[in-house]
Amino acid sequence: MNRKIKQFLEPSMKMYFVVLVLFAIATFFFGKNEFQLAVVELAVIILLFVYSRLTSRKRGQEMVQYIESVTSNIDSATKNTLTNFPLPMAIFSLTENELIYANEAFLEVTGEREHSFSVNISDVLPGFNTRWLMEGKNEYQELVTIGGRRFRVFGSLVRGDGAVGVKSYVATTYWVDETEYARLSDEFENTRLIFSTIMLDNYDEFTNALSEKDKSQLLGQIDDLIVNWTSKYNGYMTRAERDRYIFIFESRFLAQIVEEKFSILDSVRELISPKGMHPTLSIGIGKDGKDIGESCHFSALALEMALSRGGDQAVTKNKFTFEFYGGKTSQTEKRTKVKSRVMASSLSELMRDASTIFVMGHKNSDLDAIGSAIGICCAARAMQKTAKIVVDMNTTLSKPLIDRIIQLPEYRNTFIDPQEAILEADGSSLLIVVDTNRPEQVESESLLMSVNRVAVIDHHRRAASYIQNAALSLHEPYASSACELVTELLQYMVEQSDILRAEAEALLSGIMLDTKNFTLRTGGRTFDAAAFLRRAGADTSDVKQLLQTDINTAKQRYAIVQKAKIYKSGIAIAAPESTENRIIAAQAADELLNISGIQASFVIFPDNEKINISARSMSDINVQVILEKLGGGGNKNQAGAQIADKTQKEVVRDLCQAIDNYLDDNSVTPERKEETT
Repeated sequence: MNRKIKQFLEPSMKMYFVVLVLFAIATFFFGKNEFQLAVVELAVIILLFVYSRLTSRKRGQEMVQYIESVTSNIDSATKNTLTNFPLPMAIFSLTENELIYANEAFLEVTGEREHSFSVNISDVLPGFNTRWLMEGKNEYQELVTIGGRRFRVFGSLVRGDGAVGVKSYVATTYWVDETEYARLSDEFENTRLIFSTIMLDNYDEFTNALSEKDKSQLLGQIDDLIVNWTSKYNGYMTRAERDRYIFIFESRFLAQIVEEKFSILDSVRELISPKGMHPTLSIGIGKDGKDIGESCHFSALALEMALSRGGDQAVTKNKFTFEFYGGKTSQTEKRTKVKSRVMASSLSELMRDASTIFVMGHKNSDLDAIGSAIGICCAARAMQKTAKIVVDMNTTLSKPLIDRIIQLPEYRNTFIDPQEAILEADGSSLLIVVDTNRPEQVESESLLMSVNRVAVIDHHRRAASYIQNAALSLHEPYASSACELVTELLQYMVEQSDILRAEAEALLSGIMLDTKNFTLRTGGRTFDAAAFLRRAGADTSDVKQLLQTDINTAKQRYAIVQKAKIYKSGIAIAAPESTENRIIAAQAADELLNISGIQASFVIFPDNEKINISARSMSDINVQVILEKLGGGGNKNQAGAQIADKTQKEVVRDLCQAIDNYLDDNSVTPERKEETT
């Protein structure tokens, strides 16, 4: 009832006529002698009403005709637009994965006029993925190439009803030709300048004790090789220093240089001096900088990375990451005692200025990490400072050493867990990281981020991710172990009598662990450090006990060895399906090297929802380069990796592919003996 009253009271012609009729009635009843006037008013009202109805009906008919005409024109325009739309347009049925309609422009682009309808999308557009439409996106993530032209694809998705209970999805796509824009963009990228630095990284050793004639002749040969190599890429090359060259070239040539595997490295390495030494180059390439200055900075970082990894290789650096090429030559010792003395002085200053000193190794700390940390504690004690070792007692692999050292009064409260360290840290604290240079591998990343001043002491080859902006960085990939580096520092920081016997044995245990009892990665400095520790009271028989294992561990180790298979000549892979202790897996990898004919070993095992790899080598095979492809790291003779979100079989497959790529890159083609399953 209220609704009818509301509709009646709304402004309309009906209400006006009702009011007029009411006035006419009022005139008839209340006017004196106004009967005729009331009749006239009523007649006029009736005539107006009839006229209004007729004109309203006529206007309605005209409106209907107009709407029908417009609708017809719109339908015609729509059909004409679908057919003659200037941009290529195609309609897909995503449910059936079929092309159901395409306009003339699209047919001209694809050239598929006979079979363009009700055919599979992949038949018309090989490689074209429609998932982006189902994800609610309106633009394809990359340009699509058709017939030599490149298109930017836009689209929209409509959901409809298909068969009973089945939703159908129809997508309309529009193809914008961006061939010319893409060509200009490619040309811009191809002409961007790449800054590279080429360094003769063993210049002093190579030219030492040579006559001026021989030196000039050999350096001239190196110059000729570098000039001939750079001239192929239409760049600018100049000598910056006696052992350093600057080479600037366009980015279009970088892919070719990489494809040729930086052939200049091999060419220079083939030279030989009268003293029997081979020169090697290190190349640092900076690319994708916002300007030439940033690219130059990237080049310097890349060269530093190449040198820190042993030289004889090329490294490229962009805004985000490093890429590595080469690295065949075995590392040779280049450290000097002058550097150790300077580093010892700098570390002493940092420790004196620190309110609290924390020492931290890598996750699952071993004897090298804990032994070098104990050496730092010895240096701190000599300076009347207290250092605390940050370690997770539940995951450390050095429990016997910690149990022995913690009995000493000097170490009663030295070992703390990461959470305690974070609470104790302040703005003047110093964190010394030993036996790793990668932030994701330290015992506690939170502590690393919490401390303002950080020092790094490590012997592993630097990876793409490393601790940056360290106040001090003693990074020597030529050293056998972190304990060796710390021992050299101690010779300049403390008196030999200040070193406790247990501390000397802890440092020696780390050296013996990483050198496999002085059989791998040893140099003259390694034996000098061991001799210093022996004079400080280290007993090799006690150290040997720290390296011993029980009978059950030995059985588990040999069980892994039994599962090993020869993948290629000289390379063994063991993939036990059960979860293994990291120490046992590492020992099994070492044990495999004792078998005649095996030059490198890989043990792959599951642990904590990840697949771990422990690798060892005693030849020219660089296991660190191989495992870098799988996200791992280490050094030439021993490396490791942790891989998540993959099965053990997938990791074995990826490892085999990485081994194949490494052997191909190093021009080594050993005969395959047996596939690892």
